[in-house]
Amino acid sequence: MLWTLRQCENMDKASFEGVGKYEVPRILPMEIEEPVEMIGFNFAAKHRHPEQVGVHFFLKDYQFSRLWTSPDIYTDMLRKFRFVCTPDFSMFTDFPLALQINSHYRKHWLGAYWQSKGITVIPTICWSDERSFDWCFDGEPENSTVAVSSVGTQMERRAKSLFLLGYEQMISRLQPKIVLFHGRIPGEITTRIAAMYGESGPKLVPVAAYQERLRKIETGVT
Repeated sequence: MLWTLRQCENMDKASFEGVGKYEVPRILPMEIEEPVEMIGFNFAAKHRHPEQVGVHFFLKDYQFSRLWTSPDIYTDMLRKFRFVCTPDFSMFTDFPLALQINSHYRKHWLGAYWQSKGITVIPTICWSDERSFDWCFDGEPENSTVAVSSVGTQMERRAKSLFLLGYEQMISRLQPKIVLFHGRIPGEITTRIAAMYGESGPKLVPVAAYQERLRKIETGVT
């Protein structure tokens, strides 16, 4: 029974130095030079030039949950890509905290595991509400390139407020050098938050959704 449980939670494959109260695996800092292009994991298997692009997981969880249950199946494929972001397992505000913390732990275990296999890993920074600030930055590298996504956070006032609050916390605590920004960049980030940090703030690198780039190509929009 114990061995079966270790297999289910990947403890038979590797264990890593833990950070914080919940012993979240640590991810080492990485830097990525421009230009940057990312595709969703759902397009990764058939991409013809993986060495030119990174892989993100700003998708529904069902599209990449198998990475946790069978991590070794995808390691060789992911190693071919320029970089791989850590999986964006959902941390909805109405989820019990135990589930949110588990999402954060799984994200970091996979990131640390991929780094141990020679994969260039960019941390995806995620948070929910103010309660998550006690642990959602544990294990994240400082002075690194990071990835965030605003998709699904800008349509409702409370969600937008929490996104901006968490973004400020990320900048303050992690002091990232570059933020790969997936989705629309809220005006508050390029004005108020940028003014707060000035030249010490991170460089924002917009990364359009893959579907949006395809639409522009098909319609001839530049």
